[in-house]
Amino acid sequence: MGTVTVNGSGDPTDQARLLARWALGTALAAVVLLLSGLGGGGVLVLLGALVGLACSAVGIWWFLAHRGPLRVAGALLAIGAPIAVLVVYVVWGPWLTALLALALWSVALVCARTSLRLIRGPRAKALPRGERRPRPRRAVLIMNPKSGGGKVARFKLVERAERLGARVVLIDPSVEADVDAIARQAVADGADLLGVAGGDGTQALVAAVAAEHDLPFLVISAGTRNHFALDLGLDRTDPSTCLDALVDGEEFRVDLGSVSGRPFVNTVSFGVYADVVQLPEYRDAKAGTAVEVLPDLLQGGGGDRLDATADGLALPAQQALLVSNNPYATADPLSAAAARRPRLDGGELGVIAIRVDGAAQAAEMAVRGTQASGLNVLTASRVEVTGKAAAPVPVPASAFVPAPTRPPGVPGQPGTISVAVDGEALTLPTPVVCTVRPRALRVLVPRHRPGVIEPQPPLDWRRVTEIAFQPPSRRSRS
Repeated sequence: MGTVTVNGSGDPTDQARLLARWALGTALAAVVLLLSGLGGGGVLVLLGALVGLACSAVGIWWFLAHRGPLRVAGALLAIGAPIAVLVVYVVWGPWLTALLALALWSVALVCARTSLRLIRGPRAKALPRGERRPRPRRAVLIMNPKSGGGKVARFKLVERAERLGARVVLIDPSVEADVDAIARQAVADGADLLGVAGGDGTQALVAAVAAEHDLPFLVISAGTRNHFALDLGLDRTDPSTCLDALVDGEEFRVDLGSVSGRPFVNTVSFGVYADVVQLPEYRDAKAGTAVEVLPDLLQGGGGDRLDATADGLALPAQQALLVSNNPYATADPLSAAAARRPRLDGGELGVIAIRVDGAAQAAEMAVRGTQASGLNVLTASRVEVTGKAAAPVPVPASAFVPAPTRPPGVPGQPGTISVAVDGEALTLPTPVVCTVRPRALRVLVPRHRPGVIEPQPPLDWRRVTEIAFQPPSRRSRS
């Protein structure tokens, strides 16, 4: 007698199909409830919410790109627009219906994401399981005592590392240290592992030396933000746990980025952010400095622009360009996945290019998100920033045009541009070329890492619909 399997009881495909149907059903119920509960003016109220969102974005744009009365008006509009929408909802009376609809929509999102995660299976893990390696005998760890506000001393990293048999090289914060030379000297002295307790910029420099000599590399999350450590699944709240890799570690390979010959592990930024990072006062007052100088950089939408190409596709007159060592999960800054890279060994660069020509385009970006014409999100193996655009002539930001060709060996327009490499301020000659070296870096991490999570799949309602109506598996029959 055959075994009877109920839908969703065991087979991941059947469970995914059932959850996809729940997602579609609850999403439809939320829309119907909201429209019916709001009565004849429901559509107008929904449109009002979108208008409020757009007005808030316009206010933020005015606040960032202008000074004086327009900045004050922008701040009032950014704060007042959502408050006005909330008041309309309360006065109109649909707030209870809206809450119920929001609850249904939340259920729909959970079911949709779970369905997508089930259907893609175990291959979507953020990081591969590493290989066990013999314990390093001559590990050399370079530590910056000033990094992260003094985490090296606070977590007693030197003492713990030396107890585990590693040799520690402390950087003197009073003088400018040549980290690359220190790492190369360590290799010459016979080091069989290189590690860094410091910021991402320092991590990248030592990682390049480790990759060059095919040595394992140890990341100690003692920097301020530690984005690389985050994507490796390391504990950023207690950097001392990273040292567990010396006695109970596993090793796998990740990609290493290169910008005009300089390594990077996270991102290279061009445009507005890179210009802000160049300012000496930025280190001590990041937010205040940015708010003060952004009007000069943006100039209401007519500030300096950069021309770039990504694998032969032109990105003309961009205000900001972010190139990452493997793409981030989403370009939506409001998403929890925005700060995470699902993979570090995909062999490609992530590219986010932003162009906002004024308040109208800022409003469009707020309403349409990643589908806005001023935002381009793509992947590439090579990104070239050719230099500053000649003039901010309006061009549809979403229209990719063939990259201008030039004879081999003939450089682009001479000049320099500001670049932020893993948060470090640099000035590089143009053209600036970003590439990626697939699986060039061996990383050694603790086997038990509390930060390892399975990345959330991108929400694709078309795919959810396909899953909902796919035929049942052979294992599920009645």
